[in-house]
Amino acid sequence: MPHNNFVTAKSVNSKMKSRLYTKYQTEVVPALKAKHNFVNIHQVPKLEKIVVNMGVSASLEKGALDDAAKDLSQITGRKPVISKSKKAVANFKLRENQPIGCRVTLRQDVMYEFFDRLVATALPRIRDFRGFSPRKFDGRGNYTFGVADQTIFPEIEMDKIKRTQGMDITIVTTAPTNALAQDLLKLMGFPFAEK
Repeated sequence: MPHNNFVTAKSVNSKMKSRLYTKYQTEVVPALKAKHNFVNIHQVPKLEKIVVNMGVSASLEKGALDDAAKDLSQITGRKPVISKSKKAVANFKLRENQPIGCRVTLRQDVMYEFFDRLVATALPRIRDFRGFSPRKFDGRGNYTFGVADQTIFPEIEMDKIKRTQGMDITIVTTAPTNALAQDLLKLMGFPFAEK
């Protein structure tokens, strides 16, 4: 009887961690422990989740939201959740419960893969890019920045897009302070602008 070499997808995924997660475990954790004199491993901050949000103007046609959702699913590999307006605002021609954007929340392995692709391939494709301002932290260790164009991601095919669509990316960490979160992101390879 021939030997069966069948390997399940789950067993392969459990062995293969993303390159960035391995870097976090082997380089970032020891460096942060040494720099901040942490005694317990659980004091070391880590990435908790990454939220990618695309807002779509209510004045655009109905297909604009579908295009944004399609682009976002190509970039992140996950199906976006449609965001709806909470109240009506006449000045913005906005009705209550009107779809105004889409968002995706990434955690664990998918989050590390996305962060790796963002830092290694997408951000260097921004024209005249010199790094992000370190002043965009929210005071609780979370960092939000905007990207003006979705075409910096290699997953987007240039000839298939109808309009340029910006997005906000929020990196949520377990760090209690901005300085600690900045140290974590810097060690993970996030490009901050030098003073």
